[in-house]
Amino acid sequence: MFDGPFDVYAVIIAIVAFLIAIKASSQAADLRRRLSSLEAMLYAQRQAQVQPVQVQPPPLMPGPDQAAASATTAVEPPPLAPEAAPPPTPEPVEPRLETGAAATVTPPSLPAPAPGFEERLGTRWVVWIGGLALALGGFFMVRYSIEAGLLGPGVRVFLGGLFALALLGAGEWTRRKESLSSIQALPIANIPAILTAAGTAVAFATVYAAYALYGFLVPATAFVLLGLVALGTLAAALLHGPALAGLGVAGAFVTPILVSSDKPDYWALYIYLAIVTAASFGLARIRLWRWLAVTTIVFAVLWIFPGLDLGELLVAPHAFHAIAGFVLAALLVVCGFMFGPTIDDGEIEPVSSSALGAYLFGAMLIVLSSAHADLALIAFTLLVAATPFVAWRAPAATGALGAAAATVFIVFAEWAVRANPDMLVLPGGPLPGIGPTATDGSVTLHLVTAAVFAAGFGIAGFLAQGRSNSAIIPVVWSATAVATPIALLVALYARIAHLDRSIPFAILAVLLAAAFGAATEALTRRETRPGVAISAALFATGTLGALALALTFALEKGWLTIALALMSLGTAWISMQRPIPFLRWLAAIFAAIVTARIAYDPRIVGDAVGTTPIFNWLLWGYGLPALSFWTASRFLRRRGDDAPLRMVEAAAILFTALLAFMEVRHFATGGNMTSPPSLLECALQVCVTLAMAIGLERLQLRSRSIVHNVGAVALTAIAGVICVFGLLFLENPLLWRIDVGGAVFNLLLLGYALPAVLMLLLSYAAVGGRGKAYANAIAGGALVFALTYLTLEIRRFYHGPILTSGGTSGAEQYTYSIGWLAFGVVLLGVGILVNSERARLASAAVIALTILKAFVIDMSTLTGVYRALSFMCLGIVLVAIGWLYQRILFRRQVPPPAPQTSA
Repeated sequence: MFDGPFDVYAVIIAIVAFLIAIKASSQAADLRRRLSSLEAMLYAQRQAQVQPVQVQPPPLMPGPDQAAASATTAVEPPPLAPEAAPPPTPEPVEPRLETGAAATVTPPSLPAPAPGFEERLGTRWVVWIGGLALALGGFFMVRYSIEAGLLGPGVRVFLGGLFALALLGAGEWTRRKESLSSIQALPIANIPAILTAAGTAVAFATVYAAYALYGFLVPATAFVLLGLVALGTLAAALLHGPALAGLGVAGAFVTPILVSSDKPDYWALYIYLAIVTAASFGLARIRLWRWLAVTTIVFAVLWIFPGLDLGELLVAPHAFHAIAGFVLAALLVVCGFMFGPTIDDGEIEPVSSSALGAYLFGAMLIVLSSAHADLALIAFTLLVAATPFVAWRAPAATGALGAAAATVFIVFAEWAVRANPDMLVLPGGPLPGIGPTATDGSVTLHLVTAAVFAAGFGIAGFLAQGRSNSAIIPVVWSATAVATPIALLVALYARIAHLDRSIPFAILAVLLAAAFGAATEALTRRETRPGVAISAALFATGTLGALALALTFALEKGWLTIALALMSLGTAWISMQRPIPFLRWLAAIFAAIVTARIAYDPRIVGDAVGTTPIFNWLLWGYGLPALSFWTASRFLRRRGDDAPLRMVEAAAILFTALLAFMEVRHFATGGNMTSPPSLLECALQVCVTLAMAIGLERLQLRSRSIVHNVGAVALTAIAGVICVFGLLFLENPLLWRIDVGGAVFNLLLLGYALPAVLMLLLSYAAVGGRGKAYANAIAGGALVFALTYLTLEIRRFYHGPILTSGGTSGAEQYTYSIGWLAFGVVLLGVGILVNSERARLASAAVIALTILKAFVIDMSTLTGVYRALSFMCLGIVLVAIGWLYQRILFRRQVPPPAPQTSA
């Protein structure tokens, strides 16, 4: 039916199926070889345990008495005495087979060696390639006859059927010849299976061509014939093994591609695929071949893609294909349901769950590609509704509940964002070609479907608790019962309310929270069963989530961030009442979601932040989540330090820092968050960051948390970067024309003096836990900023608010020297009073810098009295410092004079 690139796909799929069948046959041959070896070993061990039987040769002319005696078996001799020597071993005599004589024991044969390269080439690969060539040759011969017009349609179909019968007959004849021959057949060759597989594939193609291409068969007759061929393939595979199953199924699924048509009939295609799927599922069930079931599912789902681009035109046949495959998988593949294999109670079987999930995925694709056509949505609803029913009776398919919930959310989320529902209520209706194509009926259908899904998953998830001896099964039920209604409520809210305030949706969220709360209370009162405690915690978390959504729906957009943060706090509190590790991770997941939310829009509410300093939306959008995460971390820490706790602690630090940064930026820019930075902003950012680093340093000494430890270092590094690149370079008033303000209370005090004090405090806070080197580095930064503040303040005294105006006079240069010298003396005095070596070293550094300035700058730039006074003051101070060190710090005790003795 499909020309062009599908021919390439056909060859590829055939080769893949060919390789799969080779692998299956190899595995079967290897298993048979190992089984023969084991049987031979067991037989040899059994014979070794039997005592030897001495057989006497019969006389040449046996009489009646001798014949009777020869039929008897020698009696086992008594055991030897401990000291007796063993008798001499008689010479072995080969017995002759006669009537009544004892049977001769044949020694076991050694296991056959593994086949070499030549044997594999001649007995396996050549045969497989020949079988593949036969099948493809039949297909391409039919194609060539169609293109060249050599034969009429009737003759083509007749010859195709004749070729199929010939191949099937050859396969059966070779199978019987091998079974009747005295020569042992080579299992790896499997010539009968190859011939039979090629014949069944050609038979499939012939019947399908007679129906779809030439119209020789009515649908009912084609259906019966295709069913007979499928049943014949099933019966043949039971005789010939997995090789025929692999090639037969692959050929059946590839046949509609190889035998193509310009006008495809999708109903004929999907009826044919339903028969093939039923046959292969039946074979997989009888022989318990999982690989065959998985291969069939993959091929069937791939056949959903052709024709999806045609939209609503082909919804009906596509929906039939998805429903038929789902029903067949439920009947024949799902363990413990109807005709599926048996399985232990409480076990989730991957193939059973993935089989249903694959067809749910296909139904979802049909809905999305058809723009949510009513028929596609109805078919999807039927399959989703059938999934809990199958999982209820067959716990092995419980994993399909997750797939059902996921596809439901994808369908409704895509519907929520594909169009604007306000266009539906315009007086003239939706404009042609503009806006959404949905109708009022489709909206109503979506609302009804969503209500059915929410109620079905929620009620079934609650009623499923306590039915299984496995913990994972009730947890999956409860997870889908909580997640599906919340996800649907959010999708409908986004579609209908556009994420704006909506009191009706807030009421629905409150009702949902009440239902989850009632379920939590009922589960906590039940007897202890596997998984019930975790399910109760999930329903409790759903209660918090629904309440948070109610706040979001009733208030503004920014409350969504706050609501999610409150969910993290509530989950952490529930984890104290129910110590379940999953709840701790759930609290961390909520924290991660909130963190991802701010990456989308750091302002939380867009442009509606407000202009009021501090008390604006940033305070609520960042402050409440930060408070929630700090409180949640305290709850989580009571039960140990683990990864979820660290994630929540990291979120708490992040939101606290972002609150400070964003509030500072809002204050410094007057509410215009996109304005460039300024000296005021850099100064406030440094002060706030250093203050938070001091707090974390104190906190980490008590908590010993690695997150607090790393957070303190990170904030210190951020403050250092702003100090160097912001205050000392990009926003330095000595380099750029910046108005610093008043004489004393100005930006210099905020940007340089206060950071110096905070750095000094941070150095003392860090010295206890990080060592002197780290603390001294921060103290060095404090010294630099203190000296910078003194220098800039002197500059402000001489030049006014704009420090870059005018030149530097001799008096100003002299004042710098005097000021630095005085600062060094003050540091020395502080170091002497409090006995601080760090302060005295800082004093020495400042005085050394002053000396360097005096000899390098003052000597060349100052003249007259200023030069003399500069050096005079410097000399006096240096002498005084020397006296202080000698008399106070390092005073030596003079030993008392020795007493005089009388002569």
